[in-house]
Amino acid sequence: MEDWQYKPAGDLGLKPEESVRSLKREAGLIATMTQGAWRLGVRAYLRGYHRLRVDGVEHVPAKPSFVMVANHTSHLDAITLAAALPWQLRRFAFPIAAGDVFFETPAVALFSAMMLNALPMWRKSCGPHAMQQLRERLVSEPTIYVLFPEGTRSRDGSLGKFKPGLGMIVAGTDVPVVPCYLHGAHAACPPDRKLPLPLPLHLRIGAPLNFSGLKNERAGWQEIAGQLEAAVGALRDQPS
Repeated sequence: MEDWQYKPAGDLGLKPEESVRSLKREAGLIATMTQGAWRLGVRAYLRGYHRLRVDGVEHVPAKPSFVMVANHTSHLDAITLAAALPWQLRRFAFPIAAGDVFFETPAVALFSAMMLNALPMWRKSCGPHAMQQLRERLVSEPTIYVLFPEGTRSRDGSLGKFKPGLGMIVAGTDVPVVPCYLHGAHAACPPDRKLPLPLPLHLRIGAPLNFSGLKNERAGWQEIAGQLEAAVGALRDQPS
């Protein structure tokens, strides 16, 4: 039996406003309770209002760590992918959200952290240091990232080119990456709409990919982006 070791929270010592925006943030008791209630409400909403259908749940790894990637057309995307996870895994899920949208003001940042459990990625100043922090957390503790490699929401619903930044997080690791494709989110809630329409959503989850054989360098990152873009595109093209 291994000796028990005390490990302090990654955001220990940070001020509340700093902890909310930290990539090392960990949920305390209050956040765990609010997120649990939020997840129950979101799942009921997606099933009732959008008649969410999920195919391929068997491809989701039985335990963390892993990464889920998908097309990005709507604010419904992240909550749908997180809601599709088995209940015992949802507390480990961290959607990676645009810092300039979801963490710009204190009120929105608090909601994003306490309800969505989102971690911020500042698109205009996202450098290797932030990617390294995400990578270290992924390989050192049970973590599930929900990522959208296009980098921004599609304005017309089409699948855009995947950026290679994700490769900096997973290249050379044994962490599985699960491709997904979400149908219907753009029609239900496009970027220019505030309130979603009651239209159906269909999430397809594909078999995990492993990139342990690729080096953590630019060529490897680009290869990862290309493989994942192709995998998500293949899910899009499957017959309904």
